[in-house]
Amino acid sequence: MEFVKSEKVSKLLENYPRTAQAKLNQLRKLIVATAEETEGVDKLVETTKWGEPSYLTKTGSTIRMDWKAKTPDTYYLYFICSTQLVNTFRIIFGDELEFEGDRAIVLDLKEPMPSIALKRCITLALTYQKVKHLPLLDI
Repeated sequence: MEFVKSEKVSKLLENYPRTAQAKLNQLRKLIVATAEETEGVDKLVETTKWGEPSYLTKTGSTIRMDWKAKTPDTYYLYFICSTQLVNTFRIIFGDELEFEGDRAIVLDLKEPMPSIALKRCITLALTYQKVKHLPLLDI
């Protein structure tokens, strides 16, 4: 898999507070590693959308991540709200993950990253174009 890394994203991540920076870098690595392991994902492009680190692939739906000063103890993994991604994640991981509406997974900076659940969510986002027509995204 080809990963097109963005220097702009690298610089953006350097501007976050240290704790947020560490978690977002960990999340960045998880997104890239998941893309490398996901069948059909040939290229992952790192860029910015709405000033946030974002990840694009032809087979999927945009994934974004961010930390906000107004909610300093949390960071977020965002998905396009018009997809069925977050609603599907809620069905699978409703007891394990926290959600914000139909657009985000809310993560606690003080807690270990729920990598197994996030990896499954990222995989579904990376392959969304292939499964969006299937009930419950073919989970």
